Amino acid sequence: MLKNRFAHLTGKQKAAIADDLREAYDFDPRDPLFGLSKAQLSGPRLERRTVLRLMAAAGTLSAAHLVPGLAPRPASAQQGGTLQGGWSGVSEIRTLDPARIDQVEQFQISSNVLSGLTHIDGGFVAQPDLAADWTVSDDGTAYTFNLREGVTFHNGDPFTADDVVFTYQRSKDPAQSIHSQVLANVLDVEKIDDLTVRFRLARPQASFLVKTTERASGRAMTIVSRGALEELGESQYGLTPVGTGPFRVAEHTLGQAVRLEAFENYYDPSRPKLERVDIRPIVEAEPLAAALEAGDIQIVGGAPVPAELIERFQSNPDIVVDMAPRPGFYAIYMNPWRDPMRVPDFNKPLEELLKEPGFKVRAALARALDRDRFIEIGNLGFGVPSFGSINPALGTMYDPGIAEKSAQRYQPDSARQLLAEAGFPGGEGMRPLVFTIIADERRRGQVLADIMQRELGVKIQLDAVDVTVVGDRRDRLDFDLLVQNSGGDFDPDDGLVDFMTTESKFNAHSRDKEKYPFGYFSEEEVDRLVAEQSVTPDPERRRELVQQANLITSNKVAAMFVYHPVSPLVTRKEVSFPAESRIPDLVDLDLVTVSS
Repeated sequence: MLKNRFAHLTGKQKAAIADDLREAYDFDPRDPLFGLSKAQLSGPRLERRTVLRLMAAAGTLSAAHLVPGLAPRPASAQQGGTLQGGWSGVSEIRTLDPARIDQVEQFQISSNVLSGLTHIDGGFVAQPDLAADWTVSDDGTAYTFNLREGVTFHNGDPFTADDVVFTYQRSKDPAQSIHSQVLANVLDVEKIDDLTVRFRLARPQASFLVKTTERASGRAMTIVSRGALEELGESQYGLTPVGTGPFRVAEHTLGQAVRLEAFENYYDPSRPKLERVDIRPIVEAEPLAAALEAGDIQIVGGAPVPAELIERFQSNPDIVVDMAPRPGFYAIYMNPWRDPMRVPDFNKPLEELLKEPGFKVRAALARALDRDRFIEIGNLGFGVPSFGSINPALGTMYDPGIAEKSAQRYQPDSARQLLAEAGFPGGEGMRPLVFTIIADERRRGQVLADIMQRELGVKIQLDAVDVTVVGDRRDRLDFDLLVQNSGGDFDPDDGLVDFMTTESKFNAHSRDKEKYPFGYFSEEEVDRLVAEQSVTPDPERRRELVQQANLITSNKVAAMFVYHPVSPLVTRKEVSFPAESRIPDLVDLDLVTVSS
């Protein structure tokens, strides 16, 4: 389906994209920042050439990032008014505290309420947010940010360097923030004066401005209010966080709609355009579709729009669907502490693991999965077969040959043999596996169950629950099989640091750690490779490390990887969503307008 994203381009536009890619990757890999001056690396804005070089240096630039955005819509836009939003697949927005956010549905809202030092736009360029500008040291390990004057929090408190230092100290503590690993390369944050802070890094980091200090994707340095936290307490702050963003939370009761209102003292008086945004959680696909088609909601956020609705929406002249590459993966976790998939130690050579019954079952399930069939039937053709957490949106970091290298590739004969060796020939004697999914994943769940029954004789029972319940069970390690949708950042850290290491924030962090030394996966070599790649500036070396770690997680079946998704933005035609705000997985609303 991504081919459609390029189909409308002229020959001239395609040639321009090729020229941009050629220039961006024209550098010495031993010193990828050579040729870029301190002035070019400093703020308040990075030139487009600089941004493309930094993305190339990080190994995450691809042609998909250079496709021109949507053309302006002809409707006459008006300032003010209310936007009605429906958040797909959720019954409640559990938290908006950036230290606790672990779902796309949450940070799509919080990025409209809270700010960072920088924020990326639709071209993945780091723009000033709470930082007016910045300078970089000659060796690339010190960033000095000059903060905006006169910025206030929604409660009237002034924003100063103390808030940056407080946020850093809170976020680097894993007991307080699930995003502490994002700050692994930051040695300290120093207050120079009330409007100046300096970050000192252990090593140069090409992705620093678009990952660590960016307000939405990294979430570690999304600035929080110390005063509001102390006044409200962490639980209430999670529901009604106080930030400095374009919208403030006017109303939010758990399980009900979130009402955002324009912040009248936002530092940019031209934003936001809207007076109010009402965000209503909608669990089921059909009520979501009916509400959009009737005009009761005008934009869809939350979990990815169910595949069965995309073509339906595309055929409706009142609805606009924009498809873009999405950084993420769809995988099925297998609990390594439950029989018949038990693997208490992954730190063995693959050939040794393949002697263990529990690993044989895991490998059999992964090898029996016909991903092409799953995508065609379960996702209506939307997606790319996946064999790891590193996806095609990450440019050269992605290994297009992994489908042939991975031990998870479709091998039905090998899968049946492994299952028989594990003591379950044709699935005989194996208990049904319970597959925990969100409510609108029933179609995909049934396709998986049909494939496993046909290929292996293995029975799978579906347990459809709310997305927050899925998160709870994942974090407590309370499941047989569990679906995991990932998305967020155009950087390998999203797929590896956040998901595939022993200390990953999504690796069952609420489990009984005395009973379960690790969550769904732990492998020492993966931990080492991931830690090294995170601070490696040489793109060729970083690519090598990323691909090594990704292949190990694939071969050792950290999860049953299924497909890499695309990101549809679905709105009614009266909504004008500018291209510069179109960031996959985010729903930035400060420039959105509704036509009369």
